[in-house]
This record gives sequence, C-alpha cells and structure tokens, in this order.
Amino acid sequence: MRVLVISDTHGYHENLDEVLSRERPYERVIHLGDIEGAQDYIESAAGCPVEAVRGNNDFFSDLPDEQIIELAGKRIFMTHGHYYYVSAGVEFLIREARGRDVDLVMFGHTHCPLVRQEGGLWVLNPGSLSYPRQDGHAPSYLIMEWEENGEPEIFLNFL
Repeated sequence: MRVLVISDTHGYHENLDEVLSRERPYERVIHLGDIEGAQDYIESAAGCPVEAVRGNNDFFSDLPDEQIIELAGKRIFMTHGHYYYVSAGVEFLIREARGRDVDLVMFGHTHCPLVRQEGGLWVLNPGSLSYPRQDGHAPSYLIMEWEENGEPEIFLNFL
C-alpha cells in the first residue's frame, strides 16, 4: 500500500497539485487538517479515497476532530493535534495514542515535519505544504509504503 500524508494546506492548491501529480500512484491520501474548505477539491484531485480530520482553522467543517482508521493491518490515529497541545511537545499525544492501542499517530498543526518511533509507536507529522515553519521553510509531506501486516516505510519529502 502507498499512502500520501499531508496537512495544513490552508486552501492553497499549487503545492498540493504538484505533490499529487509527482507522487502518483498512491492508494490513499490522508489529510491532517486545516483544509479550509477545500475538501471537495482535494478528493477530486486525489483520484482515490481521502481520509481527513478537522483542524483548528476548519470552521463549519463536517470533518471529524479525530479518527482511527486501519490500513494494511495497521491502526492509525489521526488528529490535527491542537487538542493535544502538540505545539508544546508530543508527550500528551503519545500517551493518548498508547491508550488507544494504535500503531501510528499522525498530526499536523505545528507546520513542522516529524518522523519518530517511540517504543514501536510511529509519531508522524508531514509538516505543511503551504506555510512550513521548520528550518529552510520547504513545503513537506510524507509517503508511507508497506505490505499487508508488514512494517511501514516512511519517507519525508520536500518540494
């Protein structure tokens, strides 16, 4: 399975369109919030199922605040992260993820990419395609690839 993970696009499509084109084929797109009204656009442009959660800037959105999905035998906890104080660190989010018995926890909000393993739990943030905040300020996203019930390979990519 090949999955594209993005976050914090904030309604801007130029970098999103480039990543969607560059990374094809993928079987699923995961968006971790701050879509800002562009959910229909993303679903149409992706050409595959899109899983998404609501971010702190997704006013009036019907998206869930968080969700747990299963892909290729792995349980994935998706959240934007602002309810878990991720701007101050990921410890609270990691405790929550462990309590939910997931294999991966994904969040956005900080606009800074993160790929880390904590005792078998993957902690992932793709960063932002529109307003990156890490050193160098390059727009970023994740690609995940894995076989059914295998271990994922996670690639952090920059535009």
